[in-house]
Amino acid sequence: MSDAPDRHTAPAKPGPVFFSSVALCAVFVLWAVLSTESLNAVTGTVLDWVTGNFGWVYLVSALGILGFLAWLAASRCGRIRLGADDDRPEFRTISWLAMILAAVMGSGLITYGVTEPITHFAEPPHDLAEPGSKHAAVVALQHSFFDWGLHAWGIFAVFGIALGYSMHRKGRKGLISPMLRPLLGSAVDGPVGKAVDVLAIFATLFGTTTSLGLGAMQISGGLSHVLGLPGGVGTEIAIIAVVTVLFTISAITGLHKGIRFLSESSTALAALLFGFVLLVGPGGFVLNLLVESLGLYIGDFVPMSLRTGIFGQLDWMQSWTYFMLAWWISWGAFVGVFLARISRGRTIREFVLAVLGVPSAVFFLWFATMGGSAIFQDAFQGGQVAEAAQADAAGSIFAMLSAYPLSTLTSLIATVLVLMFFVSGADANTYVLSMLSSDGHPRPSATVLAVWGGLTGLTSVVLLLAGGLEALQQAVIISAAPFVVLMIGLAYSLWREVREDPLVRTGPRTREDVELV
Repeated sequence: MSDAPDRHTAPAKPGPVFFSSVALCAVFVLWAVLSTESLNAVTGTVLDWVTGNFGWVYLVSALGILGFLAWLAASRCGRIRLGADDDRPEFRTISWLAMILAAVMGSGLITYGVTEPITHFAEPPHDLAEPGSKHAAVVALQHSFFDWGLHAWGIFAVFGIALGYSMHRKGRKGLISPMLRPLLGSAVDGPVGKAVDVLAIFATLFGTTTSLGLGAMQISGGLSHVLGLPGGVGTEIAIIAVVTVLFTISAITGLHKGIRFLSESSTALAALLFGFVLLVGPGGFVLNLLVESLGLYIGDFVPMSLRTGIFGQLDWMQSWTYFMLAWWISWGAFVGVFLARISRGRTIREFVLAVLGVPSAVFFLWFATMGGSAIFQDAFQGGQVAEAAQADAAGSIFAMLSAYPLSTLTSLIATVLVLMFFVSGADANTYVLSMLSSDGHPRPSATVLAVWGGLTGLTSVVLLLAGGLEALQQAVIISAAPFVVLMIGLAYSLWREVREDPLVRTGPRTREDVELV
């Protein structure tokens, strides 16, 4: 994700944010190592308290962010550029859209593209359908769209716009704290601002470790399926160790051309796998299911966005809706930095429409094709994909692919895809963590990069040992809880600033601006 650093700029020296955030993360790791049972007991209690009493905050804030973005795009604020008034986009629109799509095209899509729809098909959420029924298939995709569509990209978009406006139009550092100046005033320059940046780092770390843990599980499952190698936590830890070394070396040495190649190649490979499944699978069924599920998703959008599961569905919400929303919030700073850096010169209106629309549409197609094919197998061909997903979430895609020709090859492609997403995404996250802890400096020191690379891998390992997927989900929900408050403050600060922007107060300045209204 990161650009090659400026060779004429000296690397940033570690500061108080770096030492505070590293110390906080080290305490967590030591706690997990020395007293796993205590960690699990405390996190379980905190998780139940947070989601039971304040889970609705995740839902209301995410829906509110979407409403705020709609206002931004539709109002006069939509013509404000992320940069000076005479700035124009650095990248061609097609390249820009491809990079937006690549921002979160990661191992989670491989894992959840099949696992989530087939799990909801076998056990419909909120008792909305009979298990295994036709309506269950529609409800399964509807809720998959909810978890991976507009709500996720709305969260990323508000971070991206706020960071882009702050960095490119206001000339501020690429940190979270300066964006809160309209809300906190001069306090952002002192301990309060430092605490905000530490919190952003902490949330980003757990979003990253969750992705690493899922990636390790998926690669382990792929190696077991394709090569017959033993799986389990030991293999997953070994995978994390090897990949951690790879992405840390990449981040330190600045091998960004290689990472860019990995990103572009993985997107192309994902498109190839998607096209293959759509071609050899039940294409007609998939497309019909897509259309019907989209209809239910759109028609039930607001009620679904505010469904808390208060009557006996808290465990389900923790495993799915709350976890997904918290995961996206914890990724907000990372994805926001990426989106801001590639979007200089774009108008807010362009940004909102592109970031909300394009990735959501592609993800809907992905889940309909992968998940819909699995549902078709279980519903009409005696498949056992749901059983495979229940036994091991990472194994569901291999169970689905095994019903089609060239299953060994396609399973190998899926495994390679996860590995490519794994390395390129972790490299980018390491860079962002290092930048956030180096006062927003675009060239963090090698020491800082190495520390965050090692801590990311180590935290993933201790969470796997502490309880696998459940521990990863608990950590990301809890770490994102205070960060959701910052996200709301961020949206409020952005609203304050764009209303006072000279372009909004004085009207369009150029012919092109008039045409954009």
